[in-house]
Amino acid sequence: MSRLEGNNINNPTNDPEDMMLEIMDTLKDTVTPIPDVGMYCTFVYNAKTPGYQYDQHPLVAVTDIFSWGFRGLNFHWQKPRNYTWSELAGQVYIVQYDELDELLAIPYAKFILNK
Repeated sequence: MSRLEGNNINNPTNDPEDMMLEIMDTLKDTVTPIPDVGMYCTFVYNAKTPGYQYDQHPLVAVTDIFSWGFRGLNFHWQKPRNYTWSELAGQVYIVQYDELDELLAIPYAKFILNK
């Protein structure tokens, strides 16, 4: 049974911040500072590059690990993205394969344009 099943994460306000807080609380027993290649994960990300549009709440399939961070397929963007360690706003929450569909059905992506 999925940890996300039965949770009211897709809240009535559809506020991505509230939904992400609920997701992090539900997945709190899975936190890791560094994901492994092949893992699925979600986390809070605060990009610093000016003029760059990014997803503050990515859902990612990790494809590569580097000294500066990692690369993965962002399911919200449907394309690969790079994530630097210094721009992670906390822990990485590991998502099981059977939880992907449930998370993809929750509109918690938060797209931001850095100024």
